[in-house]
Amino acid sequence: MAEQALLRFTEPGMRLLENEHKYLSYLMEEWHAIVLEFEKDGMSLEVGREKLKQLRQLLFQFVEPLKNHTDKEEEHFFPALGTYIGFEQGPLVGIQEEHQEIDGYIGHFFHHTRGNIDLFSLEDIRTVAGNAGEAFEVLTVHFVKEETVLFPMAEKLMKAVDQDELFVKLNTLIT
Repeated sequence: MAEQALLRFTEPGMRLLENEHKYLSYLMEEWHAIVLEFEKDGMSLEVGREKLKQLRQLLFQFVEPLKNHTDKEEEHFFPALGTYIGFEQGPLVGIQEEHQEIDGYIGHFFHHTRGNIDLFSLEDIRTVAGNAGEAFEVLTVHFVKEETVLFPMAEKLMKAVDQDELFVKLNTLIT
């Protein structure tokens, strides 16, 4: 039987966000496996074009749950935590900038793959797939930062009434 990963946080709102990270990470692993294939030598142009189409489809399926998750953080979690730690400097500023960086990499990928992929050279394919690889790296580090800095901070600092209110707001599906 497969070992089930346990959630680390006790507050329902933080558990919800942590669980969403696990789901998003699962989806990320699917498309990142394709990104890694582009780093190997010996891929034919035909295979590269097919892999890029698969990558595009998986990223397309990933974007909506990611956007729903980041929207919830930006609309509810960050403002709630910000009332305790401030908004002008500190970890919230960096985390919000990372949301923009992730959007930029994914947006750049879609911008450059919106045309006819069958006209791409293998070098073009590898270059554009690199944007997905960068998004994966930023997202991975981003989730770690939230789970090691922001979530523990929220559990420690936020009053129970604010935790409860936050959970009600966050308790929506991202899919």
